[in-house]
Amino acid sequence: MSANGPNHIGLTTISRTVASLAVGVVHTLERAVIGDGRMRTARGNAWEAVCADRARAAQRRELDRLVAELAAARVAVAERRPARDGQPVT
Repeated sequence: MSANGPNHIGLTTISRTVASLAVGVVHTLERAVIGDGRMRTARGNAWEAVCADRARAAQRRELDRLVAELAAARVAVAERRPARDGQPVT
């Protein structure tokens, strides 16, 4: 394309311009409604993800602890039972 050629505005250029303006309006409206301090940011989203990961890990550790406790209780009960020779296990 030459620098002296005609400057054509295509349909994609118009839709990109409209989309850009719409994003600007939404961003400005969000700042006005909720304030700068409560705006969602990449840093805030990342911190929320870290907190959610930590919460899931804590829940997983608690579940593992409960399963180990139940397994230990089952072994303890099995060790206290007298052996039944010749009888089927039910």
